[in-house]
Amino acid sequence: MIQSPLNYTGGKFKLLPQLLPLFPKDIDTFVDLFCGGCNVGINVKADRHIYNDINRYLLCLYNTLKNNNKQTILETIYSIIEKYGLTLVSKYGYEYYGCESSKGLASYNKNRFLRMREDFNTYKNKDYYYYMLFYVLIVYSFNNQIRFNKNGKFNLPVGKRDFNKKMESKLIGFIDNIQAQNSCFSCIDFANFDILSLSDRDFVYIDPPYLITCATYNEQGGWNKDKEQQLLGVIDKLSNLNIRCALSNVLESKGKENTILIEWLEKNISRYNIHHLNYNYSNSSYHTKNRTDSSVEVLITNY
Repeated sequence: MIQSPLNYTGGKFKLLPQLLPLFPKDIDTFVDLFCGGCNVGINVKADRHIYNDINRYLLCLYNTLKNNNKQTILETIYSIIEKYGLTLVSKYGYEYYGCESSKGLASYNKNRFLRMREDFNTYKNKDYYYYMLFYVLIVYSFNNQIRFNKNGKFNLPVGKRDFNKKMESKLIGFIDNIQAQNSCFSCIDFANFDILSLSDRDFVYIDPPYLITCATYNEQGGWNKDKEQQLLGVIDKLSNLNIRCALSNVLESKGKENTILIEWLEKNISRYNIHHLNYNYSNSSYHTKNRTDSSVEVLITNY
């Protein structure tokens, strides 16, 4: 299994052993309509892959990783780390920076990180170096997340860890596989994606923001009831066209129910199949006070 180089909220890497056996085995074009961290698409066998998301920064980063030399990418990452004087524990150890593993590296990296973040937010050219800077910023940011404010400025604080060997290994594996795939990236709102260009030999995987959960990509009202209804309409259209698709979602989470999804399933009980998955995201949110409440995670298929 290839793991995304990004710690993307709601990533499906741990669910892949349950998801992949439920996918069709004969896929011409695999469409990842909300690709996020790309954990799913990078592990699906298909003749062609289309990775779609509305986060243009994300897609441009993936495109940069796909179209540049792997060794050059790694050299650029390490040169950025050196330029800003950020920690590299894998090479020098914690004591070199006067830090302890239990407490992390934030105290040492904070001012250096803020200088790098300011340079990124004021960088004019959206070129190769810009997206390499973006990747290093993610690596050294809080929880390795991605978050921009309303003014388009990256605004996460510094994190506790740095670019370690595990991160490097995930990045190398991802680059090798994304460069080997016949793939492309599109930045289109899901409602505007051209489903008429697809056939019954294709497969659309749909992993939208979850209406009843909280994540950084959903903090500014990015997903709401109207979008949920609109997405279910798209799934109905795909089904009418005999295009295979699968929806990842939760029916319940921390005492809340997705009534829109539940009612839609009840109305279409003979049209869609519900596969219950054995996993929850109770440990993925640092805001969560009660981490014992589980979610009812499902994969809904039209085949």
